[in-house]
Amino acid sequence: MNKANIGGILLISTLLSACGGSSSGSTAGGGTTTPPAPTYQAYPCDADLYEQANRLRIYQVMTEAFIDGNTNLGYGIGYGPSPHEGDIQGIIDSLDYIQSLGMNAIWLTPIFESIPLSSQDDSVTRLDATGYFATNYFAIDPNFGDLEDARNLVDEAHARGIYVFFDAVFGHHKTNAPGYASPSGLTLSGQGQSYNGLASTQLSVFPTDLDFVKEVASYWIEELKIDGWRLDVANEVPVGAWGEIRQLVEQTSQSVEYQMDGDTVNPLGYMVAEIFDGSGQFVRDLGYGEPEQPGICSAFDFAMRYQVVKTLAVEESGAGDPLPSQLQLGWQLNQDNPSHAHPNLFVSNHDLVRLGDLIQRGGFPAQEYWSRHRATYSFVAAYTGPITLYYGDEIGDDVENFDQRNSPCNGITVMCDDHVARSSGKIEGLPHGDDRTLFQASAEQIALRQYITELMQLRDQHPALYNGQRIALLADDSTGLYADLKVADSERILYLLNTTSTDSAWTVDATQLANAASLTNLLTGETVAVNGNVNIPIAALTGEFWLLNN
Repeated sequence: MNKANIGGILLISTLLSACGGSSSGSTAGGGTTTPPAPTYQAYPCDADLYEQANRLRIYQVMTEAFIDGNTNLGYGIGYGPSPHEGDIQGIIDSLDYIQSLGMNAIWLTPIFESIPLSSQDDSVTRLDATGYFATNYFAIDPNFGDLEDARNLVDEAHARGIYVFFDAVFGHHKTNAPGYASPSGLTLSGQGQSYNGLASTQLSVFPTDLDFVKEVASYWIEELKIDGWRLDVANEVPVGAWGEIRQLVEQTSQSVEYQMDGDTVNPLGYMVAEIFDGSGQFVRDLGYGEPEQPGICSAFDFAMRYQVVKTLAVEESGAGDPLPSQLQLGWQLNQDNPSHAHPNLFVSNHDLVRLGDLIQRGGFPAQEYWSRHRATYSFVAAYTGPITLYYGDEIGDDVENFDQRNSPCNGITVMCDDHVARSSGKIEGLPHGDDRTLFQASAEQIALRQYITELMQLRDQHPALYNGQRIALLADDSTGLYADLKVADSERILYLLNTTSTDSAWTVDATQLANAASLTNLLTGETVAVNGNVNIPIAALTGEFWLLNN
């Protein structure tokens, strides 16, 4: 969804429905009584589920922009530079490729039906194409495919060991949505205000609409056996309501089974929230909630994301500060998260500017374009918790001639920060762009993709990366070096990053490395002895992973 962000800090413009108000029942002037705030049943986060979720390597696709797998479908109009002919079949056609990258999950933007209003213009149809303003939450948008296409997608993904997450827009909908009942006969109330002033949209009202939303959340797990939900603009739903939704999602998931990698398993039941917040405070207040009544248990880590791009590229505003201490600041912004919080790190998505365009916006030398991608994703690979990769970032994709900030804009031109990343998917052997040419990657794109694949394989093989305790070792602005020690059980991995454009080296005392006898570079296989201390050379804009040996 589209949000305003300045300097990495959210300007919240949407209204929070039914999540505040006085609980005292006091009478205000004029004799009207303030209704009590709604109460919700508390439900704890499942520690085992979210520890398992730390293994997730999610590949995000923008359904309407990604791949045209069925030439009879598609909107043909939308926001962003793609032809807007993407569909479910295109995602199915891409599953082998996604699997080859080492990803083990996909998140697709919404595919529920958006039914035209009687006299809507192209601006509303463009919103329909995004999927984020649904009419019928229990039907697949015929511009993307049908129920059997969706079922085939989930089944084929599971057959490849890939989890599937749908996109849940529970806080707002299209104005005609209240006319479409759930299978049990529930309807949305239709009593909410417009979303950001858009006349064709409406906010959900809580707790009035909660039962309808819960039925949506459980229905698709039962019907298609999806593995959970990405939660759009999660701050539109009261924190307490998320606990009730989570409970139903997890209970429903435990009642459903499917086959994956030869085993009978339950859907994962993972939910991850989007709350645009570069400070970390809003997501705590409006998402995670308090330990005694958790709301969400996982949210995209915007706070760290902004520090990463400011260190190795620039953020959307053009601001950058290429210092390792910026990365340390990212951790500090999250240090007050409640214990049940499991942030999910990402770099690009459909509402932000691609990493490649941010690197160009920063005016860095052209020869650093690929190394800055590699350095950025090395940091992501070393992150404890689930991670998400936006389609195209694995090949360093960008939008040609888009390196200057073009915001605000009218939405008809494709050069707008909040939707420029919605470009065509580029996968060998599959059509892309207006002319449906078959994509062929360049040597540089192939090399970056292979590096990303190696990073995903490292995460799969080494629990210290995805589930390890992080011990901060170094964030030296004078040298541009950053280092963490990652520890999980007996496994210990040193992550070392050079954020500068100059080759460097770090001399580290053995005591900082738990008195390891030697180090093995997990990407090259090189082993070096540790004799009191060790000097580790590191190339410019490079991240390295060293296994500590006893």
